[in-house]
Amino acid sequence: MSEYDVVVIGAGPGGYVAAIRAAQLGLKTACVEKRETLGGTCLNVGCMPSKALLNSSHHYHEAKHGTEKFGFTVKGVDLDLPSMMKSKDDIVNGLTGGIEFLFKKNKITWIKGTGTFSAKDTLDVTLNAGGTEKVKAKNFIVATGSDVASLPGIEIDETTIVSSTGGLELKDVPKKMVVIGGGVIGMELGSVWQRLGAEVEVVEFQDQLLFGMDTEVRKNFGRMMKKQGFKLHLSSKVTGVEKTKSGATVTFEPVKGGDSKTIDCDIVLMSVGRRPYTDSLGLETVGVEMDDRGRIKINHDFSTNVPSIWAIGDVVEGPMLAHKAEDEGVCAAENIAGETGYVNHDVIPGVVYTHPEVASVGKSEDELKEAGVKYTAGKFPFTANSRAKANQDTDGFVKILADKETDRILGVHIIGADAGNMIAQAATAMEFGASAEDIALTCHAHPTETEAMKEAALAVHGRPIHM
Repeated sequence: MSEYDVVVIGAGPGGYVAAIRAAQLGLKTACVEKRETLGGTCLNVGCMPSKALLNSSHHYHEAKHGTEKFGFTVKGVDLDLPSMMKSKDDIVNGLTGGIEFLFKKNKITWIKGTGTFSAKDTLDVTLNAGGTEKVKAKNFIVATGSDVASLPGIEIDETTIVSSTGGLELKDVPKKMVVIGGGVIGMELGSVWQRLGAEVEVVEFQDQLLFGMDTEVRKNFGRMMKKQGFKLHLSSKVTGVEKTKSGATVTFEPVKGGDSKTIDCDIVLMSVGRRPYTDSLGLETVGVEMDDRGRIKINHDFSTNVPSIWAIGDVVEGPMLAHKAEDEGVCAAENIAGETGYVNHDVIPGVVYTHPEVASVGKSEDELKEAGVKYTAGKFPFTANSRAKANQDTDGFVKILADKETDRILGVHIIGADAGNMIAQAATAMEFGASAEDIALTCHAHPTETEAMKEAALAVHGRPIHM
């Protein structure tokens, strides 16, 4: 029986980072992962391949449709989808291979297989190569991530009705795609195929896209997606998907009641969310407490009610984001080692990698109003930003929400071409407890899109310079 100080179950962003940090702290560490490559959903069939296709499809679409405004035209732009997919796969292989190198560098044992708890200090691993192995450890970190969710009665076959996984592997550009769910994954993958030539219709249960984000952001985002060619069916619920000889028929109706409608399409992309992957781990065998959504209950230090078992990432409460899982993995490893690891869950940025991008951190106006918090909002549009004008990419704005009395920043919301990078400044400021005035008084390079952040901070106090 192999014995370790720490065994991490799952090698996604949370798991592999937890394993590396534990090894750095001098703990004998192993990681149990059933995939033949490390990196979990994010690196293999999630964050990274989707961003590769988003980037490639954006360049293709710009070359085909968006160069005239810059004073030149490009002719003979043809899509080579197999080459685009190969480029995506090469990127994924490089990244997952990089994680394997880091495991070797840090002397982390990779146990290829599926683990199930048989005791509080023992994991039974069914090895990919055949046979089983008992793994004993003083501490286990559950980092098994999440799996795709579907709707009752709709079976994902990854051919006609696809999840995000199948949506990254299509062999041809569909003539028409129906996206069920207007959240982050649906809009990102919908954008990929819409740019490549597909007609995309989105059926969303809520009254706006991107449920959970700031309402003003959501409304503006929806208008921008319509302008790009998306057909949106909001406040609508899917009642069935029937496969046909040529694809599928999606049936939906208004949430508040009304006549049903149908859409015939080639591909249905199911993107109604994800569920924590906690099945078959044997957690009930060792008495780990769970909530009613199948998530593991944890304390502030990521320990569970079972002293030897810790949990991070998508299997615990909070947004299912890779960077959240990474920070939690670091902190769990540090707490196991006797250090003090802490994650400020009030400052976890979220990004939608469409074009324009959407990024946010902290509270939305909706949340502040519901909580009765008095705040002041400062907003600045990219139409008044010199760099955005020079780039001829002026969609969107920056909005800063600050406490009315203390001026402390409570939330920042951005729609814009470089929102995903810009949000880091806001997160840093909030982590240090900065005020809107702190950003307003900070010199920003000119000309950059980040000047919109400074102007939005000035707008909190009613004194933007360029608007």
